Amino acid sequence: MGIRLVCSDLDGTLLQYGKKELEGEIFDQIRALHDRGILFCPASGRQYTSLRKLFAPVADCCIFLCENGGVIYKDELCIAKNPMPRALAEEIAEDLWSRSDGQGEVMLSGQNTAYLMERGLGMLDRIKFIGNNYQVIQDPSEIPEDIVKVSVYLHEGVAAYADRFVPRWEQANCAVAGPYWIDTTLANKGIGVQSICKILGFDLADVMAFGDNYNDVSMLDIVGHPYIMDGAAGPLREKYPQHTPRPEEVLRSLL
Repeated sequence: MGIRLVCSDLDGTLLQYGKKELEGEIFDQIRALHDRGILFCPASGRQYTSLRKLFAPVADCCIFLCENGGVIYKDELCIAKNPMPRALAEEIAEDLWSRSDGQGEVMLSGQNTAYLMERGLGMLDRIKFIGNNYQVIQDPSEIPEDIVKVSVYLHEGVAAYADRFVPRWEQANCAVAGPYWIDTTLANKGIGVQSICKILGFDLADVMAFGDNYNDVSMLDIVGHPYIMDGAAGPLREKYPQHTPRPEEVLRSLL
């Protein structure tokens, strides 16, 4: 297997069961992969600051796909960005805020700052937990930079809201991103992986990827070696034949 790049989702994939920190084995594997000419890519809806902290011991062995493909970092530099049209981002933010029955809190992501429209329902605590740079705002017009992603945090869960928002904002790749999050962005993880491969000269057939949720589908669909987590939703387990409880189990076969 001529793998050149390994991409992995974080929450629900490398970080399971609410874990905050990565365990030691994955760091050893990332270093060993790098020694064999294989680059590791955390592929997440998180921002660069959060990902950089998580992977600090091996950051020089990684390329970072942030904000679901909206921003890509390598060697401390932003090497690609895919912003949303400002009017569209603000329209989506207003819709997510006003049509979530007072249960939704909205996050608009810049290149490396999360701008929060919060109601005290838990989003701020979550953003602090994952270590994002953030700023609380009242209105999207306060944001002084490009917007790459707009998300809603639903503290009672996404089940009652997925059908309300996902079809409406299909043009912005709206997708359930976890038990409490729905994301929109003009990028997606698939676009991010394609950008990385174009920049680095890799073939998508030589990419391995791991995911557990619907916002990983665009990435899993285009790579040569997609793996879905054992704990993923039934339709996803049916779609992808290669399952694993943890990425580390598969990565051992590359070393």
